[in-house]
Amino acid sequence: MTLRDPEALFFLLLVPLFVGLAIFAAHRRDAATLRMGESPLVGRLVVGRSPALRATRATLFVLGLTCLVLALAGPRLGSRQETVKKRGLDLVIALDFSKSMWAEDVAPNRIERAKAEISAFLGSLAGDRVGVVAFAGETVEFPMTTDYAAIELFLRDLGPEDMPVGGTGIARALLASQRLLERGAKGERAAKVILLVTDGEDHESDPRVVASEIAEKGTRIFTVGVGNAKGEPIPDRPRGIEGRSYLRDRRGNVILTALTPEAEATLRDVAQKTGGVYVRASKGTVGFREIQRELERLERTESESKRVTVHEERFSVALFPAFLFLLAARLVPEGWPRRRKEEATR
Repeated sequence: MTLRDPEALFFLLLVPLFVGLAIFAAHRRDAATLRMGESPLVGRLVVGRSPALRATRATLFVLGLTCLVLALAGPRLGSRQETVKKRGLDLVIALDFSKSMWAEDVAPNRIERAKAEISAFLGSLAGDRVGVVAFAGETVEFPMTTDYAAIELFLRDLGPEDMPVGGTGIARALLASQRLLERGAKGERAAKVILLVTDGEDHESDPRVVASEIAEKGTRIFTVGVGNAKGEPIPDRPRGIEGRSYLRDRRGNVILTALTPEAEATLRDVAQKTGGVYVRASKGTVGFREIQRELERLERTESESKRVTVHEERFSVALFPAFLFLLAARLVPEGWPRRRKEEATR
């Protein structure tokens, strides 16, 4: 026999405490009775002392409490082998790490908000294999895995200042994401998805051409546009760093970053060409809830099977006796009224 939660046995240390409290309460009750005297009225009102009944009641209570703790520990007896099948899709998150993602039109800023929502999004997944492509002018990749904690650690330690080349290469990021999906593919049947999160500023290439090529391979692209249309200044370094200022052009003017209508149209076309959906980040969020609802509609396929040992839970073996002991302790009286004893002797 094994226990699911052996630490629960530490609650057995409370049993002597309850026994001590019961003995202490009984002594105090007896002392109070003696102080009231032996008048006929007291004899009719006070329950006749019966040490045997009290001991029986206390013993039943302790036995019930002990069985209850044993049930809480989760006794297991016997086991069986089962085949567990994981169903999921292959997903690559392409996250924009250009310096424009330091803009603070989304609190605390675009990149930190995106990281926070990705973390919550990963917490809702089960069985989906996920990879990451962090991109600016070049890409940094994290391979496909179901270890979501490792992905969160990778994103937590990475910032726009760590990217080797500045700029925003959306087409390059999409190509890197597709290659990552193909390298990590374990089965042709698994649905493949790219989730692109960016502020849309790309002056290097046309992502729509790449999206058409990706669509031919059966991959869907979901896009999230982050930012506002009126423009936001771009900090030159992360929050909390001394000497923080804003990026300026050659004339000394503060550079603004905006999710322009043209950028939104591009992101919308990229998604529609592959059967995906475009979502614009609303105020204070990045829009992962809408993306999550869309992904839930996709059919998951079997991605992994393995044999596991399943232990047979036997907590009822201790729980049922616990119920009987506690019920019996409740029903057993502490003693019999003296008046009943007097009537029985007549």
